[in-house]
Amino acid sequence: MGIVLAVLLMGGVVYAFLAGRNQDQGTATKTVRGVIGSEKAEFFADPDVVKALAAKGFTVKTETSGSWDMEQLPLTDEDFAFPASKAPADELRKKSKTQGAPLRPFYSPLVVVAHRSAAQVLAGNGLATLGGSAGGSGGSGTGSGGKASGTLRMGPYLDAVAADRTWQQLKGSAGHPELGGTLFITSTDPLASSSGALYLAAASYVADGGRVAADDAAVTRTAPLLKKLVSVQGAQQTSSDAPFRDFISGVGNPLVLVYESQVASLLLQQQDVGDLVVLYPDTTVSSDHTLVPLSEAGRELGELLGTDKRLRELAVRHGFRPQGAAAEFTAATAAHAAYLNQQLTGVRQAPVPTSKVLHTMAQRARS
Repeated sequence: MGIVLAVLLMGGVVYAFLAGRNQDQGTATKTVRGVIGSEKAEFFADPDVVKALAAKGFTVKTETSGSWDMEQLPLTDEDFAFPASKAPADELRKKSKTQGAPLRPFYSPLVVVAHRSAAQVLAGNGLATLGGSAGGSGGSGTGSGGKASGTLRMGPYLDAVAADRTWQQLKGSAGHPELGGTLFITSTDPLASSSGALYLAAASYVADGGRVAADDAAVTRTAPLLKKLVSVQGAQQTSSDAPFRDFISGVGNPLVLVYESQVASLLLQQQDVGDLVVLYPDTTVSSDHTLVPLSEAGRELGELLGTDKRLRELAVRHGFRPQGAAAEFTAATAAHAAYLNQQLTGVRQAPVPTSKVLHTMAQRARS
């Protein structure tokens, strides 16, 4: 009897071991490491995103960096790099040992967030146009009073910057003590961050009569203006996350350049956006969030982000526009159309210079 019990016990141990091993194999994931722009940190940290990736066999570990700063990282242990635009991705691709082009699963246009008083003063002076009503708080965009969205007229705005205009020189600003000093938009460091560099690209395109900078001569033509756009700001952040959070908390400059995704994400999470108004520059740049595979596993992840329906839904929930799936973004943000220009109506996309020219442009603006 003792022998029989011993055999049964051993059998149970073996069965438990095999069952546990099979269970581990069924839930096992491959760990993929990457460096990302801070604007995507909340997406990858979202428990639903973690769960959706795990269901496809991935555990993703990330660290954040400014898009251009990624070039300075060794990237020896990473499987992918995920800057916020194509230009830094082109440079990062040179470090990649994998074959195939970088992958662009989603994108986001650059916009300017403004407090209502600032937006109204800009509109009253011909620097912006406003449309769409919103309440004083909340994310639904319903209620009375104020304007929740509009268009920044880049030509007149750049003329005002070139003339060193101050808020006090704009009519209608007298009743707003929070509006003072030189008129400018807070942006990120163009030598470190993609959004800051793309801002210069759009400004250069408008200032040079709708021509994309292609050489040093073109950079030289707009360098004085671009330097004004940057120098008036003083110290700049290396990512768009901090300036946007400062804006939402009510501190800092009344005009801040951010990704549309940052605004859309707050709205979709039903967070209070206060008196925020979204100004879409009439000439802007859409930031193609571009994943550069540094390993085969990184390439698989990039493809999954663009093709998996659940992950696309989650990307939209974080404010991103999936490539080739405009209807998904429009449907998800329908309740917030007062804030968002869903079809990007009246918005012109400026071509982006090569990474070399863009880097030179940033250096000249910071010198």
